[in-house]
Amino acid sequence: MWQAPPAPVSREWLPVLDMPAAAAQNRWTVLLRALLLIPQFVVVWALSVVAFFVTVIGWFGALVLGRLPGFVVDYLTAFVPYETRVTAYLMLTVDRYPPFAFHAPDYPVQVGLRPGALNRLAVLFRIVLVIPASIVQGLVYAGWWMVAFVVWVVVLVLGRMPQPLYEATTAILRYRLRYEAYLVMLSSAYPKRLFGDEPGSEPDGPVSATRPLVLSGAGRGLLVVFILLGVVSWTTSSVTASVDSDDDDSGNPTRHVDAPLVPGPADGPQRNLPGRS
Repeated sequence: MWQAPPAPVSREWLPVLDMPAAAAQNRWTVLLRALLLIPQFVVVWALSVVAFFVTVIGWFGALVLGRLPGFVVDYLTAFVPYETRVTAYLMLTVDRYPPFAFHAPDYPVQVGLRPGALNRLAVLFRIVLVIPASIVQGLVYAGWWMVAFVVWVVVLVLGRMPQPLYEATTAILRYRLRYEAYLVMLSSAYPKRLFGDEPGSEPDGPVSATRPLVLSGAGRGLLVVFILLGVVSWTTSSVTASVDSDDDDSGNPTRHVDAPLVPGPADGPQRNLPGRS
């Protein structure tokens, strides 16, 4: 009988996320999840400020060297997994509290990164090249948070995350990891495979519940729902901002008189930095 050939294995190495299968969780830790994470939020914020300046230094270094300087690699390969562990706990995929440590080999959430040689041209235009991936991860992440309360109630009642929801959530986590790794130049591989991997994509067999990350039809459907909700969220925010801006203009008639007296636009452009959640 004819059999389909095995799925081809891509030679491009992508950052990996290893996580255990969905398991029972302590309802008390689920109930108080946001409060428990307050100290971690403070730490992640402080570390992210340092990461920003380290990344800027790394960008100049990569343009000259064709790779990140050693100290930049050391810091970012510690920071990105740290933030991923906190986010995984926040999004209710694991029940074990993330440690206050850069290296946590015993923690259920493990991140694999392989910094290496970089294309200088891709480094030069990195902030432009990453825009499509930034939009994708922003939409699906915003969509998840639009129903975060519902997810919290479901996990609180059941004492665990349902499998399709777990698949979709870990897919978001993995894509965000790949997006951040590409943004800070820890990976030259563009973020991809939001909707999971093909069966057999790991040549030596499954490594963890998320490697390979094979999504069911329900898991893929939830990702589509999250993307649509993200579009709704962004559209609503844009409309609200536009209405508020119009109201401010109508309530301040001198605004239209004063603006031409200074060079440049009356309101400077505002831009949100991607990936800090």
